[in-house]
Amino acid sequence: KIINLKNEAIQKISTAKTLEELRNIEIEFLGRKGTLTLLLREVPLLPTEDRPICGKTANEAKKEIEVALAEQIFIQEESRMQNIQNSEWIDISAPSKPIFFKSGKRHPIHAFIQECETVFGRLGFSVAEAYEIEDDFHNFEALNFPPDHPAREMQDTFFIGGKLEKMVLRTQTSDIQIRYMEKNAPPIRIIAPGKVYRKDADATHSPMFHQIECLMIDKNVSLANLRFILLSALKDLISPDTDLRFRLSFFPFTEPSLEVDALLQVDGERKWLEIGGAGMVHPNVLKNVNINSEEYNGFAFGFGIERMIMIKHGITDLRLFYENDLRFLSQF
Repeated sequence: KIINLKNEAIQKISTAKTLEELRNIEIEFLGRKGTLTLLLREVPLLPTEDRPICGKTANEAKKEIEVALAEQIFIQEESRMQNIQNSEWIDISAPSKPIFFKSGKRHPIHAFIQECETVFGRLGFSVAEAYEIEDDFHNFEALNFPPDHPAREMQDTFFIGGKLEKMVLRTQTSDIQIRYMEKNAPPIRIIAPGKVYRKDADATHSPMFHQIECLMIDKNVSLANLRFILLSALKDLISPDTDLRFRLSFFPFTEPSLEVDALLQVDGERKWLEIGGAGMVHPNVLKNVNINSEEYNGFAFGFGIERMIMIKHGITDLRLFYENDLRFLSQF
C-alpha cells in the first residue's frame, strides 16, 4: 500500500501543470488527513515484527514525495521567472502604489529603558545583562546579605523547586553587577536594566517589575561623582529642573547607604519624592568579586522603572502597565 501510494503521488506530481495542482497533491497525500498520513497512523497497529520495515518504508516514501514536490515547484518557479517578460507587464519608471500602514509603538516600559540606555550611554556607561533565575551567591551572598536576612525568606522571594531547588527569581538587578565584576577588571561603568521578582501585589507593587541599577568602580570615586551622574541622568529622564537630596539609610551592599529623594512637580506642587537607593559599594562586595578595595572603590544606585514612569506621567496605578489596555498604552 505504501509503495503504491508513493508511486501514485510521484506520477501525479510529474504531470502537474500549476503550483496550485502541486499544493493539492501535497494535501492529498501528506496533509493532516492525507492518504499516506493516515496509513502511517496504522503502523503501530501492525504485528511487532512488521512495524520496523513498514515504518522505515513509510518514512522513505514520505521523503521521496517531498523531494519530488520540491523539485517540481522549483522547475515551475524557474519557468515562470524565465517567461515573466511575456506573462507580466513591468515598468520600472511607473510610480509605486501608496503603502498605507499604521506604525506600532514601544511599550512605555521598554521605551523608558531604551531612553535610560541612551542617557547613561552619553555619560560613558555601557549596558550589562545576566540571568533572571539566579543562585544564592550572586543574588544574596556576594551582595553581603547575611544568611538570616529577611529578603531570603519565602514571603519575600520566589524560590525555584525541583532540580533548581536552591535557585531564586532574582530580587534585584544587582546580580548583574556581581557577574560583570567577576569577569571585568576596573575601571567599570555599567547600567543593569531588567526584570526582578518579589512577592508584592497591589496598586503600587507587582510580583514582577523592572529595575535599573548603575555601577561605577574606579580609583578615588566619591559621593560627589554619584550625585553628578544621577542628577545629570534625572534631568534628562524626568525634568530639567529637578534636584536631589540624600538621606542616610542601610543596605547590606553599600556603606554608607543613602535613600535618594528628587524634587519634582507633583499635582501642581514641587515635592520631594523618594525614587531609589544608592551608596558607596561595600568593601565586602568588592572582596567577593576579587577587586582590591584598598585600591578601588565605587558607587551604585538603583530605581524602579515603573515608578519613574509613574512619577513622570502622573500614573497612579502600577497595574495599568500590564493590563494591555490600548486606551492606556496609546497615550505614550
